[in-house]
Amino acid sequence: MNSSLLRAALTLAAIAVLALLVGLALGAATGWAVLALGALAQLGYHLLKLAALIRWLRQPQPYGLPEARGAWDEAFALLHRFERAAAREAHRLSHALLRWRQAGEALPDGVVILDAQHRIEWCNEGASRHFGLDLGTDIGRPVINLVRQPEFVAYLEAEDYAHAIPLHSEHGGGLTLSVQVIPYGEAQKLLLSRDTTRLQRVETMRRDFVANVSHELRTPLTVLAGFLETVQELELEPRRMRDYVNLMAEQARRMQRIVDDLLALSALESSPEPSLEERVNMRGLLARVKADADALSGGRHQILLDAVEGLDIAGAESEIASAIGNLASNAVRYTPAGGTISLTWRTSGDGAEFIVEDTGIGIEPQHIARLTERFYRVDRGRSRETGGTGLGLAIVKHALARHQATLKIESELGKGSRFTAGFPARRRLPAATRAPDAATA
Repeated sequence: MNSSLLRAALTLAAIAVLALLVGLALGAATGWAVLALGALAQLGYHLLKLAALIRWLRQPQPYGLPEARGAWDEAFALLHRFERAAAREAHRLSHALLRWRQAGEALPDGVVILDAQHRIEWCNEGASRHFGLDLGTDIGRPVINLVRQPEFVAYLEAEDYAHAIPLHSEHGGGLTLSVQVIPYGEAQKLLLSRDTTRLQRVETMRRDFVANVSHELRTPLTVLAGFLETVQELELEPRRMRDYVNLMAEQARRMQRIVDDLLALSALESSPEPSLEERVNMRGLLARVKADADALSGGRHQILLDAVEGLDIAGAESEIASAIGNLASNAVRYTPAGGTISLTWRTSGDGAEFIVEDTGIGIEPQHIARLTERFYRVDRGRSRETGGTGLGLAIVKHALARHQATLKIESELGKGSRFTAGFPARRRLPAATRAPDAATA
């Protein structure tokens, strides 16, 4: 028998023995009265403890169980242990739910939990961005009342969820989403959404790039094929043959320049970031850039160089040379004969900057934002005439970005342009000490 019940039985037995002794000593009536009073006292005690337990069960309070002795003490102790175990389990489940929600919030994709009637039970921050949902007010609302695109409604009602569908969101700046429903549990569903806007843009850029490369190479290839066919089929005078060969060589050089620029872009995109330990000798590099610009100009322009002494750059010299060389050669190509081109290298408030300023034809404002796109040209005919590939400013942009530098373009149609390559302070270095003969060379 349980010890608490045994104690209760012994108490009742003690009352009965006491009543018997009193009855023997004082008479049967007195004995029965003592027995009745003892039983009533026990019954009252148990009723009081039962009432206390009922009050606690109606409004349970942690660690608020009534105190008692005897059988009730053990009963309350067992309830107390059960209460503590239940509290620990509730805490564990609450913690698990919190961690699950935190994991859901950490996902970059959108997650919405739907019930059997497609009502929203929960959503994370990603879904809020993608669909404009509000966790505070939209719980319990049918998702098709909030995401109204006909293709989404048809997908949800068709219940064929084997594949995701593309969806254009009206929120978050017009995102492109990949949306899929995954059934689970008892008629519940997960609505998953992924932002594919960047992937779509990359795919569009890839298609445009392939189309542009094909277009750029098709023209010189067509010219080459035409001349080769002419040379094969016709008997030509030596002078005309030389003219045709020269034209074919020019087209071949044009294709070579395109291929070289494409390889340069590919190298920029796949190489590791230039180290801060590498030094670019700007004095020597600027002298070479000016010499190349003079050669390209052929004396048709006045080219000026103003470079501060004692200022170098940390980075890859080949990439910096490609960037500022492209800026200088562009200025020569798009500045009419007799114009002036200024090359400036100087310190700035937060680093250093290389400026190319010309008195050329200028650029209309609507073109400026797209100048660094691959194969984008303001005037295709003029670009080809001057030997441009349409990739120069794209190379400049990538080379500068790899050095945490920026490209600023200012231009006024008919008056000229100004291109500023700004380098951050962390890339600025004091010029290395040079031997006297090297400095004067």
